[in-house]
Amino acid sequence: MTNTKLLRERIEAKGLKMSYIAEVLFITPRALLMKIENESQFKPTEIKALSRILEIKSAEERELYFFYDGGR
Repeated sequence: MTNTKLLRERIEAKGLKMSYIAEVLFITPRALLMKIENESQFKPTEIKALSRILEIKSAEERELYFFYDGGR
């Protein structure tokens, strides 16, 4: 599950627009929002591209953003 709060904070900190990120991922802004809000899942290729855009470098850091367990 995506850590919505953490991911939104990172996007904001990088000063990126959702429309730009969606374009880079070859999806619609609505599809991006659905993925961020856990209504659908990011594909592995999307996680890789988004990690590059957001400068998420380590596997551990990627896990915090994209494989969040809800604090369990």
